[in-house]
Amino acid sequence: MIYLEEFYLLSDDQEWNFFRRRSKGCYDSFYPYQLFPQKQLREIAFSDITIFCGSNGSGKSTVLNIIGEKLELKRNTPYNKTDFFDPYLSGCSSSFRDEDPLKMCELMKVSRFISSDDVFNHIIGVRERNANLSFKREVTSRDIAQIKMDGWRNGPRGFNAEDPENMKSFLDYCQKLRGSSVNYIRTNVGVDERTYSNGENGFKYFTDAIQPGGLYLLDEPENSLSAEMQLELVQFILGMARFYDCQFIMSTHSPFILSIPFARIYNMDEVPVSTCKWTELPNIKVYYEFFRDHQAEFE
Repeated sequence: MIYLEEFYLLSDDQEWNFFRRRSKGCYDSFYPYQLFPQKQLREIAFSDITIFCGSNGSGKSTVLNIIGEKLELKRNTPYNKTDFFDPYLSGCSSSFRDEDPLKMCELMKVSRFISSDDVFNHIIGVRERNANLSFKREVTSRDIAQIKMDGWRNGPRGFNAEDPENMKSFLDYCQKLRGSSVNYIRTNVGVDERTYSNGENGFKYFTDAIQPGGLYLLDEPENSLSAEMQLELVQFILGMARFYDCQFIMSTHSPFILSIPFARIYNMDEVPVSTCKWTELPNIKVYYEFFRDHQAEFE
């Protein structure tokens, strides 16, 4: 499914008019200005799966951020925004296949920008939740053990039946003793998420966040994923695009993602930027030459 058909970056004239109206002042950089005219990139046409690939600093993530901000897609983490981003965005434009207001509203409800920082933050969040749960379980286990040692013939230490707060505490501890310690902890403290590795939690983040019928911008989704997990992500993306009406626009270095059949790939290292086969990318040729040089070690 193709929702976003085309996106237009600023032309040479638009950028020139911007600088003509202002003095340079104290700025050394006007990012994202002065980046794409030199690459002769203005009009971007999309497929159901579109990929930007290039070396570090080639502008592939910048393109995604510009598109995501112009479309006002939901995102969780900030990006490298400058004072010149909003003026730049004001000159950009987009073209959707169906711009019916109701359909656009439904599309934007599920569409979102997912960066590698989102995935890392999710993984760190899982670790923090697990650590917090471990602490709570340890404290609760000690409390229950102490209660069992003290006994309840005369109530807990300092128990005063006339004090409502003490009575509440008494009843609560009785509840702890009524069932097994393990069941109480699982019910009242919770269980952690150690079932999954960091990579599996990263992959799970994508499968939870990506819903049918949405437009998704993914910035280097391969980060934190092993080769096997990257292949699983490829199959997930293909399935969501083919059977669940999702459109994907991505930046990546991953040969697994770049090899997605029929994906439209933009080579951000080329001037002018143009589409190409994944096997023609400089990034992929580096992989090819590396494994060719080490071929004898695999035999």
